[in-house]
Amino acid sequence: MDAAKTTPLARYASIYAALWRNSIVREMQFKANFVLWIFVELLWFALQLTFIAVLYSQTDHIGDWSKWQVVLLIGTSQLIQQLFSSIFLSNLTQLSETIRTGKLDFMLLLPVNTRFLISFRQVDLGGFVNAASAIVVMAYAGSQLHLHPRAAQIIGFIFLVLASLVIHYSLMLTLSATSFWTVRSQGIVWGYYNLFNIARLPDAAFRGLFKAFFTYALPMLLVANVPARLIAQKLRSPWEMALLVVMSFICFAVSEAMWRFSVRRYTSASS
Repeated sequence: MDAAKTTPLARYASIYAALWRNSIVREMQFKANFVLWIFVELLWFALQLTFIAVLYSQTDHIGDWSKWQVVLLIGTSQLIQQLFSSIFLSNLTQLSETIRTGKLDFMLLLPVNTRFLISFRQVDLGGFVNAASAIVVMAYAGSQLHLHPRAAQIIGFIFLVLASLVIHYSLMLTLSATSFWTVRSQGIVWGYYNLFNIARLPDAAFRGLFKAFFTYALPMLLVANVPARLIAQKLRSPWEMALLVVMSFICFAVSEAMWRFSVRRYTSASS
């Protein structure tokens, strides 16, 4: 294809394909680490499901959530978390090191959008394997609930999962961008990553200021609950889906403003 006729979308798709190839080569050089990390994540997922089994041995419902509905929720949360980890997590947690070592200086000189490189330069392939395990758990929970989602529900679920990924990515990038001033912000970034644990819990378990904060300020109670409610046919109103989508746009806009503000004030590692 003539380079002059290549569209920006096709150009960035080819760049991302090259990044994928590099990630595959890197993962295959450390096969034992690749397999071990998958095992650790699966073990952690199994422990979460075990906790739910123990919890529901003492009660029938948490709010309006039954046992298998919560299993579906945890599967949804695990799916979103693993997709986020696969695509964005390692990249965003390395931003502070990229700034400290001066690698960002080189990235800023490349004829490619710097935010794109910062966000997508590495891919964690093991996360996709763990995401597949989450889908298996969701399918089993759905069978226990005798759910038969229509095509429109499945498409809506996928769309809401993508919106949830945008929220996690945007909030994580906003926190990572503080590295331009603090140099090292891994503690802040990993602290945010631990907020995923809130996303695994039924929103009905929370009340008052806590629920409001994690719905409208840091929308952790939306990212998994809304997609799971759609599949479980528990949506109270279509406005819940609209709120998730609107929050994804707001979070992305905030992250873009923070990123531009940070880069404009970056004076290179050598200055």
